Amino acid sequence: MSTSAEHQQSSQEHAATGTPQLGLLAGTALCTGAVLGPGVMVLPALAAGAAGPASLVAWILMLLFSVPIASTFAALGARHPDSGGVATFVTRAFGPRWAVPVGWWFFAAVPVGVLSGALVGGEYLAASLGGGPAVARSIAIAILATAFATNYAGLRLSGRVQLLLVVALAVLLLLTVVVAAPAGRSAHFTPFAPHGWAAVGTAAAVLFFAFSGWEAASHLSAEFRDPRRQLPLATGLTLALVSVLYLSLAVLTIAVLGNTAATTSVPLSLLLEVAFGPAGHTIAAGAAVVLSFVAVNTYLAGGARLGAALGRDGGMPRALAKGGGVGDVPRRSLSAQLLFCLIAVLVTTVMKIELDTLMRTTSACLAAVSCAGMAAALRLLPSRTLTWYGALAGITFTAVVLLFCGVLLLIPIVLGACALLWPGSDGTGRAGR
Repeated sequence: MSTSAEHQQSSQEHAATGTPQLGLLAGTALCTGAVLGPGVMVLPALAAGAAGPASLVAWILMLLFSVPIASTFAALGARHPDSGGVATFVTRAFGPRWAVPVGWWFFAAVPVGVLSGALVGGEYLAASLGGGPAVARSIAIAILATAFATNYAGLRLSGRVQLLLVVALAVLLLLTVVVAAPAGRSAHFTPFAPHGWAAVGTAAAVLFFAFSGWEAASHLSAEFRDPRRQLPLATGLTLALVSVLYLSLAVLTIAVLGNTAATTSVPLSLLLEVAFGPAGHTIAAGAAVVLSFVAVNTYLAGGARLGAALGRDGGMPRALAKGGGVGDVPRRSLSAQLLFCLIAVLVTTVMKIELDTLMRTTSACLAAVSCAGMAAALRLLPSRTLTWYGALAGITFTAVVLLFCGVLLLIPIVLGACALLWPGSDGTGRAGR
């Protein structure tokens, strides 16, 4: 099929599925919420702990490779708008059988990822209130409950709320960078690589959590009123915004906090205290809760729509397909996510699993999704074009990130094997559009 004919077919299918709800601003807010999430509150400290000031190299690498990855997902979403996201792209490229593992990776990553995000907000607010781990977990559960309620209410409400939250947070973070920058010290950048250069790869594996939102946004492609025009624009705006915020905050964390950056669990709280005085702890707590909600909200929206698409295509129980049309609320799939999230809360509480492990687990699954998406792009995008080469760079980078996941790489491997044994993975369902 020619590219123009393919675009025409995708547009006709998109128009026939319902009434899309997202405009450019709301869509950008949801995409930004997927990428600029609670990771910004803790990842600078986790990366600094892994590689010291050399973690900035990992940040720069992640930002550079986010350009081809984000551009590739935007190009795929514009050509093939569908709530199945990466699973749909893989179906078109390699057939429905190989799309099922991709869908399972993302669907399984959502409960762990949203719990991680909610815990970040919970820990910041608990620290501000003087509470301990039990208080933090209670706050995290409250954040999750609010995000689930918002998604049950429908995407239009989510988009409007998120637009306001993202604008306010971006202004706050940029203001923090400007006000706290004079407190930075060049001496804090030496020694630059105290743990060796190999630690940069370890830091990059941690930071993938911060840049894994492009897959979540791809599941919302069919919700844009004009995905061919609006999705690339929303992706470009999101990429520009998060690049400025992430890199400036990463540099500021090292410059201002020095060795403390590697040991604190609330780096942004300390930066806000430098910028705004004692009130910084309260501001940080509020920002953490909002950032957590924004990210959790977006991932639940994408995960629920993916579950409905997989149910539609036979990759999951068909009962999940109800409410999966454009403009509808996939409440059955969302309820499945709620059940898995409750299980994740119970398991992490009993086994006392730490936030770092939860983030690394999420990153392993989402890196596998990204790798599959880039492989599909090499088949679906016009060969030897700029976007095609971007996909080639993206798959190379995500494969390296997967190698640095270590033993956690077993999680997507086992999930993928189980998915291939699922009865619907043989293509008997209606896979893709």
